[in-house]
This record gives sequence, structure tokens and C-alpha cells, in this order.
Amino acid sequence: MSTTLIAGTPHSHPLYEEIQDEITRGLADRKWKPGDLIPSETELAKRFGVSKGTIRRALDELVSDRILVRRQGRGTFVATHSPDRTLYHFFHLIGRDGTKEPPAAELLSYRVIRGSDEACDRLEVETDSKLVSVRNLVRLAGDPIFIDEILIPQAYVPGLTEAIYVNRESTIYALYQGRFDISVIRISEQLSAGPVPAEYAKPLGLRTNTPVLVIDRVAFTYHDKPVELRRSWVNTESYVYHSDLWKG
Repeated sequence: MSTTLIAGTPHSHPLYEEIQDEITRGLADRKWKPGDLIPSETELAKRFGVSKGTIRRALDELVSDRILVRRQGRGTFVATHSPDRTLYHFFHLIGRDGTKEPPAAELLSYRVIRGSDEACDRLEVETDSKLVSVRNLVRLAGDPIFIDEILIPQAYVPGLTEAIYVNRESTIYALYQGRFDISVIRISEQLSAGPVPAEYAKPLGLRTNTPVLVIDRVAFTYHDKPVELRRSWVNTESYVYHSDLWKG
């Protein structure tokens, strides 16, 4: 990637944001892959024709967004979806005593469906697109705590099968990234309360219509492209939703 931005010319956004966009574009185009070392600030400043301070500000923003990670003495790298990153960045359920347990998922169903108008619209794909539909029972500390309903466009995960999904080595997001070049960089969630569906009550050890927490999530990759819809039905008897607002 070789781009020169001329300092001193009018810009619709701060210069560091334009550099940030250019670096993000390079990530989306796979010029730098997950785990890759990003060029030094000096090299990037020369490449873009801007000051090192501008490069540093752009990289700071990408690190703050956890798209990049800094490793002391080694440089700045493209973030990868390790189990720890998923647990502490995308997973917001903690015990009422403040403990955080790694989730263990049990597959309930795996199938390919025609997406509803609403799902296709939210995923920004054509109406009636084929979607991979996955349902998981998720345990924390061995106890069944929530059920996930996941939808992802089949076109984004060509060749994905139930066996590949079940036998993945790490998290779902790590599977997306490692096998299909889809890096989830942010999520948007909406919380509500509702009765647990009858089909989910027994697996969760609840009575039908027991009130539960309902979490609707959209996962995005670069340039705010939605790649996954997820709805979770959560038993909050022992666990609560916790999220720190750390960035203004």
C-alpha cells in the first residue's frame, strides 16, 4: 500500500482520521493480516507523507479500538481473536460475585435457511439470501446459562459445515477470522427482557415464560459491515450483564 496525503491541503476530517481510514482499508484488503507486524511509525510517515505524530495518533486510535495491539519492544500488530480477547472484549456476563468464567458451547442445531426480510436487511444482504443458522447452549462453570441463536450469510463462510463448526479449535470469531478472513472488530448490542421460549426453558432449567435477559447483537467487520446477528436468552439468576464504558 503506497499512499501520499498532502499536508496543508483542506481535509474534511482530521488528518489522523484519514490515515486511520487508510490503514483500516489496508487491513480490510488483507495487506496486513491478523497477527502481522504493522510497519514502523517512521515507515508509515514516509509512506503517507505526514508527520510521525499524525501516524502515532492514528495508531493510538486503532489500538484503543483494539483493532491493533502494541507489544512492548516488538511493535504494533494486527489483533487476532484469541480466547482471552473474546472473553474480555466481547463477552459481558459475569457472576454476581464479579467472577468471569469462560463460556463452553454445546451445539443444539446447525442448518442453512432462507433469511427473513428483517435478518437480510440487518445483515445488508439480498432478500432471501441463504444464512447459516446455529443454536448453542452455553454453560458457565458447568451450568447452562444462556442459549445463542446465530445467523451469518452463507456466502461469507463458503465451505463451512457442521463438522468444521463443531471441531473448531477456538472461538467462533477465531473461526471466522482464521478460515474465512472475517475479523469482527466491534459489536452493537441491545438489551431487553422477555419470557424464555418454551423450547429453551428446559435446557436452561427454567419454567416456561420465566423472564430472562434478551441480548440482540450485531457483529461488524471493517468499515461497519455487519457479518453476524446473534440473539441470546440469558438466565440471570447467577450472572449479570456488565460493560465498562472506557472510551468517550
